[in-house]
Amino acid sequence: REVKRPIAMFVDESDPEMTKQAIRAGVSAYIIDGLRRDRIQPVVDVAISRFEAYRELEQRATDAELQLAERKVIDRAKAVLMEKRAMTEPAAYDAIRAMARAKGKRMVEVAESLLTAQELGI
Repeated sequence: REVKRPIAMFVDESDPEMTKQAIRAGVSAYIIDGLRRDRIQPVVDVAISRFEAYRELEQRATDAELQLAERKVIDRAKAVLMEKRAMTEPAAYDAIRAMARAKGKRMVEVAESLLTAQELGI
């Protein structure tokens, strides 16, 4: 399992290619003109802050992707109900929601079950 940490990189000279590679590798703070004792704590603070902000954005993107994938599954299950049971879209959505509540499951789990049943011809 990969554990990510904030990284501060101190260099004596600027190199555009090295800067790009460092950013791609996950460097949170890239400091030119080397390491000086009086700059260490502020640079570490900035690196940690930027790292945390990036991790939050990364998590939000992951959550959005998951929500979209789940929404697509629910939409496919609604389409099955609309076709097989001649339901309107709101009625199909309400049916999935009611089944989820009745079974104590999430809507996406009920939708996946409906799609599996449809694939098996049940």
